[in-house]
Amino acid sequence: MRGKLMFLTGLAAGFVLGSRAGREKYEEIRANAQKLWEHPTVQEAAGVAQAQANKLYTEGKDKLQSSKLGEKLHTTGTTGRSTDTTDELLAPSDSLTAAPKSTSTGTTY
Repeated sequence: MRGKLMFLTGLAAGFVLGSRAGREKYEEIRANAQKLWEHPTVQEAAGVAQAQANKLYTEGKDKLQSSKLGEKLHTTGTTGRSTDTTDELLAPSDSLTAAPKSTSTGTTY
């Protein structure tokens, strides 16, 4: 109970202080964050992280498909749906800002 009370107190204090700082301070913080994100060193690190994530994704997908579970999923997934459901669900090239993706079942996310 004490932890929840401390959390709510901190939340209230942050709200009050944040609302007093106003839109100007928010815009200043946002501009600084944008400048940091666009820095070449940060972009290079993000590119390296993306490449590593893609490599791990590919290795994991290959291991899953070559395993007994992957073979079972591959053989049971042939009932009129896409057989490669791992690509559909976990594609590493998807980004948070991309347009909604439509699947073979007509579902959009």
